[in-house]
Amino acid sequence: MNSRTALPTNRAIAAGPFAPPAAFFLLASITVSFLAGSLAPTPLYPVYQAEWGFSALTTTEIFGIYALALLGSLLIAGRLSDHIGRRPVLIVATLVQAVVMLIFATANGISALMLARVVQGIATGAALGAVGAGMVDLDKARGPIANAVAPPIGTGIGGLLTGLFVHYLPAPTLLVYLVLAAVFLLQAVGLILMPETVTRRAGAVASLVPQFGLPEAARAPMLIAVPVLVASWSLAGLYGSLVPALSRTVFGFDPSLASGMAAFVFAGSGAATVLALGSSAPRTVMGYGALALIAGTAAAMGALGEQSAVVFFLGTALGGSGFGASFQGAVRTVLPTAKAHERAGVLSVLFVVSYLAMGIPAVIAGFFVSRGMQLLATAQDFGAVVAILSGLALTGMLARRRVPINSQ
Repeated sequence: MNSRTALPTNRAIAAGPFAPPAAFFLLASITVSFLAGSLAPTPLYPVYQAEWGFSALTTTEIFGIYALALLGSLLIAGRLSDHIGRRPVLIVATLVQAVVMLIFATANGISALMLARVVQGIATGAALGAVGAGMVDLDKARGPIANAVAPPIGTGIGGLLTGLFVHYLPAPTLLVYLVLAAVFLLQAVGLILMPETVTRRAGAVASLVPQFGLPEAARAPMLIAVPVLVASWSLAGLYGSLVPALSRTVFGFDPSLASGMAAFVFAGSGAATVLALGSSAPRTVMGYGALALIAGTAAAMGALGEQSAVVFFLGTALGGSGFGASFQGAVRTVLPTAKAHERAGVLSVLFVVSYLAMGIPAVIAGFFVSRGMQLLATAQDFGAVVAILSGLALTGMLARRRVPINSQ
């Protein structure tokens, strides 16, 4: 076999102490920890806001700058692991994440928080395509499912862990980051011991030129997946940016604990749905996801108006289920069409669409709040947009019902 061509099977190509199942679990844990780290600051925003006195717009800017940095990294480094291997990219990314946690832990103002979010976005963007492609390299059947279930698990763990730390433990802005830093260092050691899953290919430098494209086989499936991706990740952006403040102003809860619990309910429901619907056809999963997004968003936004915390969390669970189903259906629709040396690039495009959908509406919402629009009204308008997008996604899927989708 030419040493500069991608391995066409899903077997690891280099010897190492980690058997493929252990390597698969390690890669899945990296996705979980990266997404947990990305959400860890969210329940702390009220703490930072009280200490440093910044506005709602600044909160959404901090949220949005992470998404923009991640997008830039996906566009530049998203395909790099297809050329130099998964391990080098992931080792560097996990070590950078450990450093980022220390920046968070020692942050003393908005500038340091912004810097940490930018570097975190760069490291996460570089890693997402590599880790997701690595899981498919190791197991083509379980890889797409793991790519769909790991992000919501990580999001839920990050939100709940931070919320509990803030509410029950001292030094909340320090401890959670030190725990995550230790996790990243352990994962870097595991990656050093893990076998590589693809051979090196020429073109690593050329792959760093920003590119937003898909192989021909993935283009039609991607057109089907985009609307539901946009709707589901827009709802995730609502929970990541406005829910901490909403939980305090509407329900009078401790915003750090309540937002962490909301993130856990949202993401945990999504992860459970991914596992429950893993054997269903991708189109069916996406259709359910769009319906659940509509119903869950409507219930949660209505509950805010009625000040019903119980209904809000029930709506959050239903919306999270829609998020998980939508993302799973999209990944299982698009990713199996990619060849081994195309997987990281295709996953990067999926995440670019997702994080644009998550970041841009959140920043727009923060802008309106900073200009005097009521927080509750902004959230409800945001929710209405998500419901409309979900309806359009469902309509689009029905209209394109004759387009074949890979049912893996």
